[in-house]
Amino acid sequence: MEKLIALCKRRGFIYPGSEIYGGVANTYDYGPMGVELLRNLQNLWWVNFVEKREDMVGLDASIISHHKIWEASGHVATFADAMIDCRNCRHRMRADHLLEDSLNKNVEGMPLVELESLLNENKVVCPVCGEFDWTPIRKFNQLFGVELGLVQGDDAKAYLRGETAQGMFVNFKNIIDSTRIRLPFGVAQLGKSFRNEITPGNSVFRTLEFVQGEIEYFFDPESTKWEKLFADWQEEMWEFVVNKLKISENDLRWREHTEKERSFYSKKTVDLEYNFPFGFKELWGLAYRTDYDLHQQQEYSRKDLSYIDPQTGKKFLPHVIEPALGITRSILMILSNAYTEDDKRVFLKIAPSLAPVKVAVFPLLHNKPELIETAREVYNDLQNNINGKIIWDDRGNIGKRYLAQDEIGTPWCITVDFQSLEDGMVTVRNRDTTQQDRIKIEDLTSHFNRLLITI
Repeated sequence: MEKLIALCKRRGFIYPGSEIYGGVANTYDYGPMGVELLRNLQNLWWVNFVEKREDMVGLDASIISHHKIWEASGHVATFADAMIDCRNCRHRMRADHLLEDSLNKNVEGMPLVELESLLNENKVVCPVCGEFDWTPIRKFNQLFGVELGLVQGDDAKAYLRGETAQGMFVNFKNIIDSTRIRLPFGVAQLGKSFRNEITPGNSVFRTLEFVQGEIEYFFDPESTKWEKLFADWQEEMWEFVVNKLKISENDLRWREHTEKERSFYSKKTVDLEYNFPFGFKELWGLAYRTDYDLHQQQEYSRKDLSYIDPQTGKKFLPHVIEPALGITRSILMILSNAYTEDDKRVFLKIAPSLAPVKVAVFPLLHNKPELIETAREVYNDLQNNINGKIIWDDRGNIGKRYLAQDEIGTPWCITVDFQSLEDGMVTVRNRDTTQQDRIKIEDLTSHFNRLLITI
């Protein structure tokens, strides 16, 4: 994990937030390579789950939303962590994480009194100072409240959204009134959410602000079997992670929530977990939320959010199944899965469709005009004809350039040498195998476009 974090900063993937001012805990900035990887992942998710499906539409709801939305959803009353402080060193952390790490036991959803008993019975010490001197465990609400304008009071009170889902429920009536879509259908949203939570570190796995890719799939429970729909979504989620993101099946598993940890309105919740360097943790949740959210928003807003079947005239609140992906923690998964060391080098074996840079173009020498001219022609042609970032590099010797591209996960490097001026061919080096092939300059565009589609 330490090696990966160091590489992420060194090569421009992830920086600590506000670093020159001492930082803000659990915030991160995405550098030149990180922002490309993030964008590629979001685009791939959107194309796969929205553009390529006729039963899906998209939404981009406001980040700041009315306080009643979060009262209706239950977040104001119940969206809280179990917080604990060490009196000796003042280290603050989540009590459930402390117990899970110390006892290797799942305590998700356990009441405060039971957490307190486990802590005292096992004399769990502070991981920082080693002392057993804790404050009582208490609840800590995760929502970020904001004040709008200069006037204080209920009219000025709002929240940064704690999840993207509620915007889809609040806009449900707008969507069915403004489109021709019919049940069953899904609404998808990509965007940032905010949680004022106590986090254990581990880079961007759990942060104060993060990107989610959530879907609310609405259906009539009388005509569509939720069990079949749930199983279909599980299969699609697995296929996306394994076949699109190229993550090893050996590092993935399903875990069903226990009755204690499952939300009271959920009939079934499962997590697709990845084996991070710090253990198996949630990547993608799947929950059958019934009609709870639409019912709550309808009750609090006093607006009719019902769906009317155009064929039967039946009026009802649809049920939903929710696949919710943590996009930013998926970035950490992709980087963890890709990090590879051998005797001579470190490289990121990232799927070409996700790689921040698709192709790097090198002139063999930086001070030979004839090499630079031909290499620039190759670079410009690829820039105009390949979907993805192409970069130019003429610094240092060719070996160091290869190693630098390996560390940012560039799948292919092109070198224009003196022989290229004679035979119109260039050397194409493969990141994973380091194999070098001679390919005609005129064939490069079709060659890479074919590889980007098939790999």
